[in-house]
Formats: sequence, C-alpha cells, structure tokens
Amino acid sequence: MTPEQQAARILVDGGLIAHATEGVWGFACDPLCEQATFRLLEIKGRSWEKGLLLLGGDASDFKDQLAELPQCRIDRVTKSWPGHNTWVLPDTRYPRWVRGIHTGVACRVPDHDQARRLARLCGFPFISTSLNRAGRAPITRQADAQVQFAGVVDFILPGETSGYSGPSVIRDSQGEILRGTS
Repeated sequence: MTPEQQAARILVDGGLIAHATEGVWGFACDPLCEQATFRLLEIKGRSWEKGLLLLGGDASDFKDQLAELPQCRIDRVTKSWPGHNTWVLPDTRYPRWVRGIHTGVACRVPDHDQARRLARLCGFPFISTSLNRAGRAPITRQADAQVQFAGVVDFILPGETSGYSGPSVIRDSQGEILRGTS
C-alpha cells in the first residue's frame, strides 16, 4: 500500500491526517464524519461556525454546487481549477459542521497533484484546513508537521507544498475576494 492509499484509507475510515497542499500543510478528514470533523476542530481550536474548506480531485466533485450557478460563473470557477483558488459555492449537501453558519461551502480543486490524487483515492472531496492551531502561522514544511502533530493526527502523508505563498485565495460565487489577493 502506498502512503497515499494509506492516507485515503484513514480518511475513509473516519481518521484525521496531515497533508501538503499548494502553499501550506493541512489537516484533512471526511466531511460527512461528524466525529472526525469535531476532532479536527478541537485540535485546531477553531469554531465550527466559521465553516471549512473542501478539496476535490476535479471539478466534477462539485457538480451539485456548480449546478446552482449561471454558466458564465461555472466557466469562471472551473477555468481557475486546478489552482490556488477556493470558491464559496451554494450548497445544501454538506452538513452544518462543514458549512458553518454559511449557506455555501468553500470548494477547491488544488494545484497540487498529490492532494488531487488523495481526493480521487478517497472517492469524495475531503475537508482541508491549514495545519496549525488557531492564531498560529500555518505549517509549510513536513518536518514542522512531524514535530508539532505526530501522534496528534492518525497519519502524516509525506509530501511537499507546490511552492505557493500561503493559503489559497477565497472568493464568493460572484468572484469577490474574501481572503488573500489574486
């Protein structure tokens, strides 16, 4: 079993892993597993109300959310993927602990081959939020992930970031920037 297959199995079984993304490392879990999600939030020290981000293997993972948009917006979103672009899309599928107090869910098809492969191996988009405790800088190196979170998460997937600087840009479905710069 490859490390990616092992990580996917842990996610499918309701576990929590650490993994690399484009610019930072992330915590990951199954968005439909309430216990795993609240374990992640407890370790991170983050309120469920803020909402969480989902990473998918390709745009088709978010077909239900995209279907709620006019074609011109669908085109804009899908042309930005894979990429360092997260979009808050209309949603009724995911539970409140994923959406938080919002009516949409943050979705991204990352510009990170390993993260996309992981989503494909799982068979679903997974929660991914920066690997840090609330109020601290996100982790950008595997060695730091090992020091701070070995024994806290169920698995640390060996990998590297894609070289981007920091977390992804987050936009609402209209294209307005909510976090970061374009």
